[in-house]
Amino acid sequence: MKSPLLSLPGAVPAEGVDEGVAAHYGDLFREQRALADGTGFVDLSHRGVVTVTGSDRLSWLHLLLTQHISELPAGQSTEALILSANGHIEHALYLVDDGETIWAHVEPGTQDALMAYLESMKFFYRVEVADRTDEFAVVHLPAGSIAPVPEGVVVRETAHGRDLFLPRADLEAYAEQNGPAAGLLAYEALRVETHRPRLGFETDHRTIPHELGWIGTAVHLQKGCYRGQETVARVQNLGKPPRRLVFLHLDGSDVHLPVAGTPVHLASEGAEGRKLGFVTTSARHHELGPIALALVKRNVPVDAELVAGDTAAAQEVVVEP
Repeated sequence: MKSPLLSLPGAVPAEGVDEGVAAHYGDLFREQRALADGTGFVDLSHRGVVTVTGSDRLSWLHLLLTQHISELPAGQSTEALILSANGHIEHALYLVDDGETIWAHVEPGTQDALMAYLESMKFFYRVEVADRTDEFAVVHLPAGSIAPVPEGVVVRETAHGRDLFLPRADLEAYAEQNGPAAGLLAYEALRVETHRPRLGFETDHRTIPHELGWIGTAVHLQKGCYRGQETVARVQNLGKPPRRLVFLHLDGSDVHLPVAGTPVHLASEGAEGRKLGFVTTSARHHELGPIALALVKRNVPVDAELVAGDTAAAQEVVVEP
């Protein structure tokens, strides 16, 4: 779905899964600094929006999700996963309940598969699931923003800012009143800085929640059964995940960032050495310079000097080995 904000001055379209919104509006670092200062907004209108209504909505979703939401208070935000039977991550949902409806935004293009799964699990529960992507656009306000929220708009508030479920027809008018707009590259750089994983970027077909630090934030360890819960409990109680997320400070002298999928090796062995993992997301940060997230084998020493492709990389621990 193409955002009307791509008509704003300087807008450069994003590519790949984020196609449809602006990657930037002509000044990446200015846009990052604005978000870090709590000003402006980010157009996330390409993300899917799904709602669940009905008197059983909380108890029903509680059975399906990794998060404890059966008593989720109205207005309180959370995030949750849907796992496969083997415990691999299939969906990530960013939720809030407004007292009558659960609102969730999800990765672009994943709402159809999510809807199909939820519909298949309704059984006798009093719930209705709807894809509202055509009607509502997600707009992100950074932490510290004092931008007004239009009356009646559902807000998901977190430590990193507020996500607005804005009527899509109001998107242009909101942008005119609450600019400047910041592009997705600025938003992603701040996400990488704060080590927040993203479905389809930090995940592959075999990722489990422990590898990304999603235990606690998106996975509740004291709730009842859900699909994939056995894997979560087994890893938590008896073992360690095979991989772990790390944050990389990249050599700033390189012109090009290592792209997603770039192999990670020990610096002492060079690019021809054993593959220890791969880059998941890389970004240029307005203060830290080039940075990245990567998924590496659990037994990689935490003080090991690494290379991503042929770019030197110093690691910070995100998930403990």
